[in-house]
Amino acid sequence: MFGIKSDNGYIEVLKGIKIKTLIYGQDTLMSEFIMKKNSKLLEHSHLNEQTGYLVYGKIRLSINGDSMLLSPGDSWNIPSNVKHKAEIIEDSLAIEIFSPRRDDYLKYTNREDIVE
Repeated sequence: MFGIKSDNGYIEVLKGIKIKTLIYGQDTLMSEFIMKKNSKLLEHSHLNEQTGYLVYGKIRLSINGDSMLLSPGDSWNIPSNVKHKAEIIEDSLAIEIFSPRRDDYLKYTNREDIVE
């Protein structure tokens, strides 16, 4: 399976935060997040381990109470069931991988971007 770059298919899941699932397999899923300055991702946790990379922008990410201002090229890992939140300081783009696969994010896949 291949994911083909496209500007289509982004869905706003929270005010100022859009998501698109780029590709997925049996055990992992990779999504792209476009986040507007001053938007917030409220504190939450989930079963899935989450690993991310900031392509551009600035975000303040808090993981289990520890906070870090992240810049382009920075990355993170959030273990399973650990509380985390984010404040978007500048317009930003992040890539995140989830394991096990987040089946609730399959609905954010633009099927036209997937070649099997």
